[in-house]
Amino acid sequence: MSLWDRLTGEFIDVIEWTTDDNDTMVYRFERHGNEIKYGAKLTVREGQVAVFINEGQLADVFPPGMYMLETNNMPIMTTLNSWSHGFNSPFKAEVYFVSTKRFVDLKWGTKNPVMVRDPEFGPTRLRAFGTYGIRVADAATFMREIVGTDGQFDTDEIEGQMRNIIVSRFSTAAASSGIPVLDLAANYDQLGEFVENKIAPEMAEYGLQLTKLLVENVSLPPEVEKAMDKRTQMGVLGDLNKYTQFQAAESMRAAAENGGDGGMAGAGMGAGIGMALGNAMGNAMGGMGQATAAPAASAPPPLPTAKWHVALGGQATGPHNDSTMQAMVQDGRLEKETLVWADGMSGWSKAGEVDDLRALFPSAPPPLPD
Repeated sequence: MSLWDRLTGEFIDVIEWTTDDNDTMVYRFERHGNEIKYGAKLTVREGQVAVFINEGQLADVFPPGMYMLETNNMPIMTTLNSWSHGFNSPFKAEVYFVSTKRFVDLKWGTKNPVMVRDPEFGPTRLRAFGTYGIRVADAATFMREIVGTDGQFDTDEIEGQMRNIIVSRFSTAAASSGIPVLDLAANYDQLGEFVENKIAPEMAEYGLQLTKLLVENVSLPPEVEKAMDKRTQMGVLGDLNKYTQFQAAESMRAAAENGGDGGMAGAGMGAGIGMALGNAMGNAMGGMGQATAAPAASAPPPLPTAKWHVALGGQATGPHNDSTMQAMVQDGRLEKETLVWADGMSGWSKAGEVDDLRALFPSAPPPLPD
């Protein structure tokens, strides 16, 4: 500090605090030797209070207004220091400005999942986060319990402690509320108000007031969310028979668009697999909720077996099932001279010479009589 600052600090006659900082909760007015001139003017603006500390003891709290620091305006300090003579000389004291505005958009969130017992899903882990707002309700208590001698106290110095209190009370509220997980989103406001009321007495012990607490999101573990997404997809599908028909039609369309020698084979396989999958899903869904029903009298037919490999255009295609092979005979792609192979055969053979395929080729009719 320069000599000029020290000299002017001896005779400060205007004490005030203005700042554009939105995070500062307490600011100590600095002067050399803490000396304040008798008759100095103290300006306390709206959203502030001024706290006087004399010889380490809280002497007085000034609400918004302009004050002339004289004996008749400072009864508490006069009583503490026995300044009945008027103390025309400068006196020493520390002045702290405490912001009483609301500090909003402070963040809170669970570091670790909260274990709850859900009536539908059973034991479930939850994560949550949100925002809250606080303000200084009792400047004297706040100075004693939290600030102490900190010359500039910001929100980040207390945000961690507030977050821990909120998370602890939220965990208790979520675990004991009995609200199903799927219904929590509809009760965010009630949950926030419950936690807010629960924390209010603890905040008052610090001289603070919790102005608002918002629950922005409560989320489930990723694996539970994926299972719920699958369940939602099943609900969207609706009639499984119609879905199966749609899938078969899509498979045939995709095969037709791809073209090539394997187009019809792919369409046949897609349709067959789609039908089989649809039937299996339909049977499974039809059996849900009927645990006491009698078992079916007969088993479903086996899935078509794809075992034939066919040489088309100098390349091996397949495997193809019997229905696909019949379709290839009908459209002329599979002839008696076409080479085929299946598991168990020693090598490629002509289709017309394979016993299992010979029936696919109709015998040539005899010549007409003269």
